[in-house]
Amino acid sequence: MSDYFHTDWAAMTTNDWIGTILTVVVFLLMVGVYAYALRPKNRDKLESRRFIPMDDDRIETGEKHGG
Repeated sequence: MSDYFHTDWAAMTTNDWIGTILTVVVFLLMVGVYAYALRPKNRDKLESRRFIPMDDDRIETGEKHGG
C-alpha cells in the first residue's frame, strides 16, 4: 500500500509543485468556507442574504421586494 502512495519529491517539476500547492490551498479554503457556512451561529446572517441574486434583478427592473 505504501508503494501506491509513494511520491518521488525530487522528480517533481515546477508545474507539479504549482499544482500540488494550488490543490492544497484550494482544499484548505473550501474547508474554511464550509466551516463558516455550516456554523449554526452564522445561519441567521446567511439566511437573511439568501435572495441577493434575485434582488439584483428586482432593482434593475424596479420591482419591490414583498418579503
